[in-house]
Amino acid sequence: MRISATTVNTTKEEQTVTTIDINDVAVLATAGILWGTLAVGHNLADHVAGQTDAQAAAKGAPTPAEVDEGVSPRRGWGACLRHVAQYHLVLAALVAVTWAVLPLHLTPAGIGAALAVSISTHAFFDRRWPVRWILEHTGSPEFAQLNAGGLNGMYLADQALHHLALFAAAVLMARL
Repeated sequence: MRISATTVNTTKEEQTVTTIDINDVAVLATAGILWGTLAVGHNLADHVAGQTDAQAAAKGAPTPAEVDEGVSPRRGWGACLRHVAQYHLVLAALVAVTWAVLPLHLTPAGIGAALAVSISTHAFFDRRWPVRWILEHTGSPEFAQLNAGGLNGMYLADQALHHLALFAAAVLMARL
C-alpha cells in the first residue's frame, strides 16, 4: 500500500508528488517503540528485576593480577550468564506485552538477530574488562578510574554501551 500526497508550490509553476511507503512507516514506528521498550526493560532488568546482588558482585572477570595469582580466568562467567538470562527474560516479557497490545511487525529472524546482539554484547560488557579497555583506548583512562561524588565512570560507560547494543537490537528487530 502506498500513501501519496501532492503538493503545489505557491507560484504554481511546479507540482511535486511525494510517495511514502506505508511499510517504511511501520518499520520506523516499530523501531521507535522497540527502542523505548528495550530501554525501559534494560533499566528494570539491570537495576531491579534481572540481577541479584550476588550476580552483580561476581559477574566481572578477574583482574590480570588475580589470574597471575592462580584465579581462573573463567571465574564470574556463571554469575554473568545467570544475570544475562534473567535480564533477557525481563526484556522478552516487556517486548511480548508490547507486541500483544500494539501492531508491531516482528519476524523470527528479527527477534533472533536482536537477541543474538543483546545477549552477546551484554555478557561481554558485563565482564567489565572490555569497558575498561574501551575507555583506556579511546582517551578516557581517568574516566575509567572515576568513582567519586556519586559518579562511576565504568558504570556510566557500561550503561552507554548497553544502550548502544539495544539500539542496534531494536533496529534489527524492526527491520528484519
